[in-house]
Amino acid sequence: MVVAFLLIVLLAVALGIIGVAVHGLGYLLAVGIVLFIADVAFITVRGGRRLHRRPLR
Repeated sequence: MVVAFLLIVLLAVALGIIGVAVHGLGYLLAVGIVLFIADVAFITVRGGRRLHRRPLR
């Protein structure tokens, strides 16, 4: 799960850099930002569910 999170963050950063560097591709920057926010939200929700579980005894 952590590997997928890091790959998606890397993809978002790459899209952001390409969107800034290439004139006329500002939408890639927007896609990268949205992808990054969605990924952080997903990992936060997924991690939040684990905190509420009680260990089996």
